Amino acid sequence: MNPEPGEFTSLLTPEEIAALRAAGRPRRWERGTTVMTEGDTSDWVLVLTEGRVKCSSHTSSGTEVVLAIRGPGALIGEMSSIDGWPRSATVAALEPIEGIVVQDFPAYLREHGRVAVLLMQLVTEKLRDADRKRIEYGAFDTTGRVATRLIELAERYGEKTSTGVRVALPLSQDELAGWTGASREAVSKALRSLRDRGLIETGRRRVIIHDLEGLRKRAR
Repeated sequence: MNPEPGEFTSLLTPEEIAALRAAGRPRRWERGTTVMTEGDTSDWVLVLTEGRVKCSSHTSSGTEVVLAIRGPGALIGEMSSIDGWPRSATVAALEPIEGIVVQDFPAYLREHGRVAVLLMQLVTEKLRDADRKRIEYGAFDTTGRVATRLIELAERYGEKTSTGVRVALPLSQDELAGWTGASREAVSKALRSLRDRGLIETGRRRVIIHDLEGLRKRAR
């Protein structure tokens, strides 16, 4: 297991990870598979070990709103496991994924008090991130929000190349639009604007950032 920095399992000791594995069972999903569905009443959690997923919700009109992109080490579905409420988001595999399914996560937390405190900190961090995104929607134009999301992707998933930073995450423009709270047309226009400035290069499900600092300035 090679968790991304800041994700759930990156904060655990080897003993705590071993106990978590013992409490669950491994499982795989193919790319495009729905892992969890918004509104379901299941209460198991997924500890992601390989691959990335998107967490999204749908409006009454059917528009997809992407809430987060999560990678190796992430804990998925913890809120429903703890409070017993229906799933608040749909989780889909952006690429082939592997993980550990834990049915009785609260029992694990009762036996590992330190982990329960860490989980409280992670939940608080998620709430703060949600607040930041709400502020972005009111303060930034579409291009600024797109630039902000691209920076986040570059920092978390970017691969350095001779010409910049390549974002290998397979996000479509529709998914990027759902993540920025804008229409596909507005996102397409924003990407064109960033390309015209020489900040990025785009292709099918990939982005190469040529000027990360310039992108940060545009985001601000």
